[in-house]
Amino acid sequence: MGFHYINHLPSPEEIKESYPLPTEFKALKLERDQAISDVFTGASDKFLVIIGPCSADNEDSVSDYVNRLAKVQEKTKDRLILIPRIYTNKPRTTGEGYKGMLHQPDPEKKPDMLEGLIAIRRMHMKVLTETGLSTADEMLYPENLTYLDDVMSYIAIGARSVENQQHRLTSSACDVPVGMKNPTSGDLSVMLNSVVAAQQAHDFTYRGFEVKSSGNPLAHTILRGAVNKHGQCIPNYHFEDLFLLHEMYGRRNLANPACIVDANHSNSNKKYMEQIRISKEVLHSRRHAAEISSLVKGLMIESYIEPGAQKVGDGCYGKSITDPCLGWEASERLLYEIAELV
Repeated sequence: MGFHYINHLPSPEEIKESYPLPTEFKALKLERDQAISDVFTGASDKFLVIIGPCSADNEDSVSDYVNRLAKVQEKTKDRLILIPRIYTNKPRTTGEGYKGMLHQPDPEKKPDMLEGLIAIRRMHMKVLTETGLSTADEMLYPENLTYLDDVMSYIAIGARSVENQQHRLTSSACDVPVGMKNPTSGDLSVMLNSVVAAQQAHDFTYRGFEVKSSGNPLAHTILRGAVNKHGQCIPNYHFEDLFLLHEMYGRRNLANPACIVDANHSNSNKKYMEQIRISKEVLHSRRHAAEISSLVKGLMIESYIEPGAQKVGDGCYGKSITDPCLGWEASERLLYEIAELV
């Protein structure tokens, strides 16, 4: 019974000292932060696409994927800002299955969180230094934020975490955009309450210290669909959903009203090819109504090299071992279409 202590893990400061971000990339990361921030504040009319594997499970294939993505970014830079999804820790509905690179640097070996902390920092840095694209990750464990805060430019709070106090308070201390997903129940007021909390200043405890945050004006919403009491998926990306969210924002005193639409998860019922149709429908809604155009700042898309998903150990290079993803050819084509439609 009780805890069985395995390793004393190094602090974020120790990990950063051992694996520092090269000085020449610090300014680049800040430039990316500003460009992304400008989209949320309305200073830029570029469109965000947060895209990449459901889970970043292999350094070589993820690096390969993002190097391909960087070429598309160069060709679409006048209209799009592409943010690679480097999701290194995964929430599991039942607690079973692959929990991400943080837990298992090699999905076919036993968990090793000491090696995992090193592996996730190395992967985020490799993406930035090889491609110039700073990254997105999910804040599953708030206490781990500072292992990666100097390399990430976007943070998502998942549907199962969005009501958690520590996630909300930690988000209020972030200096990059934090997206709050609607909970699995679909209640939009819960999601908006998280944005209210994250945009305020707070006093709270963090990693053994009493800390004070200044509030995050870039906290915003992510629509990811919902699940009803019968376990059926309910999408929330349609025109009516987006307009309702616009109206709900209007009843609250929030800075920078903004929404990202997650084209997978419960919006697609995990039918990964539906992400193409959903993305185009969202862009059509933006063209149809100025209110939605100003609210919807981007899309979140799950994409990898090979389409679909596989089980751990199946050995297909660049294919998801968690949720199924669009393959590269379909993803590349979709990104160019998005650039034409925004």
